[in-house]
Amino acid sequence: MTFDVETRISTESSNELKLWLRLHTCNNLILNYVREKMRQQFQTTLPRFDLMAQLAGHKNGLKMGELSERLMVSNGNITTITLQLEKEELIERLVNYEDRRSTFVRLTSKGNRLYKKLAAAYEQWLKEAFIQLSETQHKKIYKSLSDLKELTAPCTRENTTIK
Repeated sequence: MTFDVETRISTESSNELKLWLRLHTCNNLILNYVREKMRQQFQTTLPRFDLMAQLAGHKNGLKMGELSERLMVSNGNITTITLQLEKEELIERLVNYEDRRSTFVRLTSKGNRLYKKLAAAYEQWLKEAFIQLSETQHKKIYKSLSDLKELTAPCTRENTTIK
């Protein structure tokens, strides 16, 4: 028997709880798979990759607060990760001349090279995680999750950033 968050479901559980726990379980299974691959092959973490991925498309960098919003984590979490990446010379901080209270963070050339390797591997791991899905299943799940996102967005819009 597999133990995961769905094991708390009972016959009295609502359909909403069952759906939420199924989504949570699937998310955890894939996250754990990707995290382990990232740790084994690159000795890094998913939060570090996620931060680099946000920066990858922004040559001029992003403000720390914007990174926090995009990753839906606290400013403290972003600060901790950026300090680690900065120490490894994967990112750099830039002075924001328009608002000296904030700084921009961007990938260095070394960080960009590492990010490209991580992103290629990440894409491959996701292909491996979903390999058993047919194209039709993939499209159905994607459409259902798109609908769910659209329907739940108004409920969560005011609470999207954790401060």
